[in-house]
Amino acid sequence: MSIDRRTLFVGALAASAALPVMARAATAPVIAPRDPAETVDLWPGAPPGAPAALPVERIEERSAVADRPDRIITGIARPRIVHFTPDRPNGAAVLIAPGGGYRQEAFDNSGYQVANWLITHGYHAFVLIYRLPGEGWADRANVPLADAQRALRLIRQRAARHGIDAERVAAMGFSAGGHVCSDLSTRFATRCYPMVDAADRLSARPFCAAPIYPVVSMDPAIAHPGSREKLLGPNPGAALEAAHSTDRTVTPQSPPHFLVHAEDDATVPVENSLRLRAALRAAGVSVDTHIFAEGGHGFGVSRIAGLPVAAWPELWLGWARRTGLA
Repeated sequence: MSIDRRTLFVGALAASAALPVMARAATAPVIAPRDPAETVDLWPGAPPGAPAALPVERIEERSAVADRPDRIITGIARPRIVHFTPDRPNGAAVLIAPGGGYRQEAFDNSGYQVANWLITHGYHAFVLIYRLPGEGWADRANVPLADAQRALRLIRQRAARHGIDAERVAAMGFSAGGHVCSDLSTRFATRCYPMVDAADRLSARPFCAAPIYPVVSMDPAIAHPGSREKLLGPNPGAALEAAHSTDRTVTPQSPPHFLVHAEDDATVPVENSLRLRAALRAAGVSVDTHIFAEGGHGFGVSRIAGLPVAAWPELWLGWARRTGLA
């Protein structure tokens, strides 16, 4: 008797349903890690807008569990993409922006672990290590977007050598990385840096976008305060807030979106995703929205077992196929 993958997935959810919430979250499966195939620097020299004294990169391990790393990175002077390759490629790629409140980047939980999940489904995965806006860069509010634009263009420039369809490059981001993802998807054509080389003639528009529990709005009523302060500075005016609230920058040219958020997210209010959804619908952009009762914040793909949000990876895979990414 054969059992398909979805049956196994649903069965795993049912088996864990009787566990208490905290116990269920603690038993989330660890996705077997794979070493990246390559790391590609985004800029040939110093990144644009570099301060006189570049930040010093630091990596800190927050996890006490040997097989579940949870590293964070700060002091990013060398923005880059870290490439993970699938055994059975489907010709598509995903650019992943980790979260961390624009103060740091949790590149294991919302980067490498996501990449290792994606490659099991045939996707080339590129984890974006982007500059943090509060570390002295000029034009701080556009620094993460500049890195995301450059990253997506470099993936397209290098697509043929990896067997990637240059058109089918998606974006995905988590928390503040969700802001990077939605900013890229709404302001992909905004010129954020001087042209460097031929890659910058390519489009930075993602084929489709998946902001997961994203920071969206800079409106103090619903903004994540830390992300807002790091991105915009301590006293931004209304015009700056509007320019960097991605629900305010949606256009009909924005790509299809897949949104995920938990109602009980105490870090980034669910209203962020709801505002983005409303803006996308008003612009006539296709949007698939999943709001779950439980999940909190920062669940990624490894902190979901037994929770309602455990459905999101399978839902994304189905949506990606329907959208034409896979």
